[in-house]
Amino acid sequence: MGHFMSRSHFVSQRRFDKGRSGPAHQRGMTFIGLMFIMLMVGIIGYAGVRLAPLYLNYMKVARTLDAAATEYKTDSGDLGAVNKSIERHWEIEDITGVDYKDIEIKKEDGGLTLHVAYDDSAPYIANVSLAVHFDKTVKVQ
Repeated sequence: MGHFMSRSHFVSQRRFDKGRSGPAHQRGMTFIGLMFIMLMVGIIGYAGVRLAPLYLNYMKVARTLDAAATEYKTDSGDLGAVNKSIERHWEIEDITGVDYKDIEIKKEDGGLTLHVAYDDSAPYIANVSLAVHFDKTVKVQ
């Protein structure tokens, strides 16, 4: 025996279904949207991987300038002593991309200023490269 339902039951069921979200009102991310976001994250992540060695090299330069400034504070040497200290640290740190001769050493207001500014680049994709400008100043009092 089958179960008999009245027409009013189907009408009320249809009204109930109208309140639900169907496939046309589905919310969330599509596969193509997810792939687009993953592509953007991949492009930015790859740029970070390519730029990491440049920033690590810059950190070596900054560490060298700080070490030379610390040594000069404890030593009452001349500009030649500071230059020798920088050269020694340069070789120890194995810094590339800029030469220790590019560091400007200036006497100012009872102290010294060590300054280096340089550009470095890394290949990215095909003939596209990423360029970065570094600038570091250390004051020795």
